[in-house]
Amino acid sequence: MALWIMMIRKMAKNKWLELSLLLGLVISVGLSSSMPIYTSAILQRLLIKDLEILQTNTLQYSGIFWTSVYASDQDPANTVKKLRQSDTYMTEKAQPGFQLPIKTFVTERSTDRYKMVPADPSRIDPGVNRSVDVVSLSGMEEHAVLKDGVWPKNQSDPGVYEVLVVEDALSNLKLVVGNEFIVSDEEQLKQPVRFKVVGVIDRKSYDDLYWYNYLSSYRSSFLIPYDIFDKDFMEDGVLRVRSTVWYTAFDYTQMSLDSISRFITSYQRTEGFLGELFENTSMKAPAMQTLGGYYAKEAKLRLMLWSLNVPVMIMLAYYLFMVSNLITERQKTEIAVLRSRGASRLQIVLSYLMEGFLLGIAALAAGPFLGLMLTKMLGSSNGFLEFVQRSALKVQLSGEAYQYGLIAVICSMVTTILPVLFATRTTIVGHKQQMARQHKPSFWHKYYVDIVLVGISLYGLQSFRRRMADLQSLGLDASDLQIDPLLFLVPALFVLGCAFLILRIYPLLVRLIYAAGRRWWPPSLYSTLLQVGRSASQYQAIMVFLSVTLATGMFSASAARTINKNAMEKIMYTNGADIAMQIKWEDDAPPPGMGDEGDGAAADGGDSPAPSVLPAPKKKVQFSEPPFLPLTQLPGVEQAAKVFLKKDAAFSIGKDSGNALLMGIDTDAFGQTAWLRNGLLDHHFNEYLNLLGSNPSAVLISRTLADQYHLKPGDHINTGWRGVQSAMFNIYGIVDYWPSWNPNPNFSDKSAVSSPTGGAAGKNGKVSKVKYPMLIVGNLPYIQNNLALEPYDVWMKLKPEATSQQLYQALEDKQIPVTKLDDAKQMLIRAKNDPFLMAINGVMTLGFLISITISFCGFLLYWILSLSGRVLQFGILRAMGISFRQLLSMLIGEQLMTSGAAIAMGVLLGGTASRLFVPMFQLSLQSQSQVPPFQVTFDPRDQLQLFIIVGFMLLLGLFILGSMLSRIKIHQAVKLGED
Repeated sequence: MALWIMMIRKMAKNKWLELSLLLGLVISVGLSSSMPIYTSAILQRLLIKDLEILQTNTLQYSGIFWTSVYASDQDPANTVKKLRQSDTYMTEKAQPGFQLPIKTFVTERSTDRYKMVPADPSRIDPGVNRSVDVVSLSGMEEHAVLKDGVWPKNQSDPGVYEVLVVEDALSNLKLVVGNEFIVSDEEQLKQPVRFKVVGVIDRKSYDDLYWYNYLSSYRSSFLIPYDIFDKDFMEDGVLRVRSTVWYTAFDYTQMSLDSISRFITSYQRTEGFLGELFENTSMKAPAMQTLGGYYAKEAKLRLMLWSLNVPVMIMLAYYLFMVSNLITERQKTEIAVLRSRGASRLQIVLSYLMEGFLLGIAALAAGPFLGLMLTKMLGSSNGFLEFVQRSALKVQLSGEAYQYGLIAVICSMVTTILPVLFATRTTIVGHKQQMARQHKPSFWHKYYVDIVLVGISLYGLQSFRRRMADLQSLGLDASDLQIDPLLFLVPALFVLGCAFLILRIYPLLVRLIYAAGRRWWPPSLYSTLLQVGRSASQYQAIMVFLSVTLATGMFSASAARTINKNAMEKIMYTNGADIAMQIKWEDDAPPPGMGDEGDGAAADGGDSPAPSVLPAPKKKVQFSEPPFLPLTQLPGVEQAAKVFLKKDAAFSIGKDSGNALLMGIDTDAFGQTAWLRNGLLDHHFNEYLNLLGSNPSAVLISRTLADQYHLKPGDHINTGWRGVQSAMFNIYGIVDYWPSWNPNPNFSDKSAVSSPTGGAAGKNGKVSKVKYPMLIVGNLPYIQNNLALEPYDVWMKLKPEATSQQLYQALEDKQIPVTKLDDAKQMLIRAKNDPFLMAINGVMTLGFLISITISFCGFLLYWILSLSGRVLQFGILRAMGISFRQLLSMLIGEQLMTSGAAIAMGVLLGGTASRLFVPMFQLSLQSQSQVPPFQVTFDPRDQLQLFIIVGFMLLLGLFILGSMLSRIKIHQAVKLGED
């Protein structure tokens, strides 16, 4: 009990230090616990979104669980027994195993197919071959509507079963309502069975999930009430029951990550159960193809979160070590006295462990709730230090969050106990000796940890560069977004190592400045230089704090901005403009399968050898161009352009020929509509368009085409396509990039690798086996007049305030027949909602804010303690005649030489780390196929935000320190010195 009381008194004596330590622990626990919370929340959102997209793409509800069995058993009684067992399993085990709300459940049974003959051949054509099965669906009456006739009676007439049919069955079976049919099969039936068609049904609602099949699938079926079917066919065996379908539609919007394993397990168990009973089973659940990959996504996202948080974790660990070291430094005398009076090292360490245990419990209680708040911040991030109004993530605390928090507490306690372990090794005599030796090097410098960290980071940088060179030389590409954890760890080690390395040199620089002007420095600056030069080790913690925080912030800003901007530019470049769509053109082409599929004339310029057998000439299709003006007048459209694209257009140069993408444009409209990043071409984009517009027959060709066929401006090229006579064009320019055209080969396409003699010439003069895409850009009017008028795409540039929904509604209202539409804005929104990009933006923003918070706390804590420890020095200076203004100028000068120098170091290290390491993200972002090329981005707004935040922190800190300095009383300082 006495030990607890002593510990509590000691914590109360150092309450500000203990509160600072508790703050660091709470942030550590909150950050750690936010990882599983965010992973679950974002994957939950992604899961529902993917299932919605799956439903849109397949036009099939994603919550379907469909199971079908076909009984090949010759014993009808045994078949019925197995079906009854399956009914019980589906309702009592299979469905409850999914633990999802059920929107609808249908059991469908059907008989063998029997030949029906009319009961009255005089009224019905007996020559029609009618083969029908009898089908029953549970609950059908609630989901169907009568189109003709009446509903069947609950009790069938003796020997006559009343049935329903769908509309397609009337024409397929050549029957009308009121017809009667007889099934007579001497081998299978004891007596003939009569059926009477009493009604025709249709769906009550076409968006009803009950109808998993089109009604046309029942075009050869008689539909009978479920109760009658169950009693007469299942129990009494009037007709043989052959197959059963169990169809369940779950509410997939209620699925969570826990539902994935239950869904897969229930699916597999049902498959195994039915497979033991029936030889022929079939199962279908569209969600299975989506659910299967979520464990891999979860592992990758969890790894990414740890990787992104590595710099912050290092910062928090350093903060906890610093605060714990400050606490230990203030209590070293007490520790030394206890050691001299017989206390063992274990007893002292246990007392501090008890203190850490109390703080850890408090942090574990508050940290996970902080993690919830941090997760919400991650969900609303849209860029570095950018937040948007986005639908909130469904976050909740879980046992895993508390497990992560507990691990963080244990690791933090280990970090905070290290200074105590070092302190318990010192006796009272050794402690006094250490107090007299102020110039002792720090642990980092003594054991050259700074040089080791820089060496490791430079080795990592070299490894990244080597891997990137291998990818480029081998033509490899990333198959998915895979973040290498070292991409975040290595830059953090580089920044930390360089900060300590600079601080190894910085004291020497201060002493050099002091020695250079020691005869001319004013007293305030003289004292400042002397204080900083002699006690440089005291300032290392705060200087490293500030420099690493600012450098990490700059690196995070550059990395996030680069990733976001390159993703945006890739979408815009690939799409070519804000909107790229195709409009349906009227033509006189015959229906598919009726026209002649001859090859037509070859567009080879007349130099290719004639084929031995000429195919039959193909009729040239005539197209009717729809009006273009209404498209330019759609609401929200700023500019529209016609863009004709012909893939694999044939070209010839002398005796050489090949295929390329032919693009026809109107230069003026195209220049105002298309998107292209500045700096990709040798000259401005508009200069090439002006060059193209100077001559109707002018074309621009790609660098790949020019290099392979040794072409230059002024040469001629013949171009056309199948069924069209080629025309001659004049080459006016060569381009490396062009909107929507990818100059990189597609290595997943086998045709991208050509024979050794058919590739492009490399830089060393040898021939490469890689087949590069080629491009020819010409004037659209010239192509239409000299080649053919064929459908073109329409590119649109939208006004800044325009919305996609506004355009879609206008297209629908004006009944414009759009066959394809690519919307870059919607693609950008989907990219922003990608969980990996959200994690990058959110975690980097969160990491910087946390670093700023703990740096501010560390800054104030350090300088307040430093000021408190130098009260006697300031009192003596005031007694010697130093005015308060001069004293304040000394403090400001000390801040500039420490905190100011740390900020300069941070700016230098942040810019250097960004230029060295941000390009390495190409290894993880599919950047070998990135068009336009990957480019490191610095936004002055990000740096301005950083400087504003850090500047506010320094000004607030100086204000607090100045206020404390103004309260110092000379007589109290002198009295303190006498004591």
